[in-house]
Amino acid sequence: MSAKSKPTPSSSRVVPIRAEPIELSQFLKFAGAAESGGQAKQAIADGEVQLNGVVETRKGKKLVAGDKVTFAGQTLVVKVS
Repeated sequence: MSAKSKPTPSSSRVVPIRAEPIELSQFLKFAGAAESGGQAKQAIADGEVQLNGVVETRKGKKLVAGDKVTFAGQTLVVKVS
């Protein structure tokens, strides 16, 4: 595999939340990764979202500080502020 054909690493961004846990679909909307809750739920159901490197299809999955959500080429890290 040449250097040009390797996938580029996703960008990473810390997203502060007020309290944990937060549901995966709510987190995607809150972080601005999804335009709406409906879009977030559909992306999760379609297997387009990874949680800590594993495809996650449960929209109500609870996230805690340190969890890493990957969607649409970016990685979002949960942080409680």
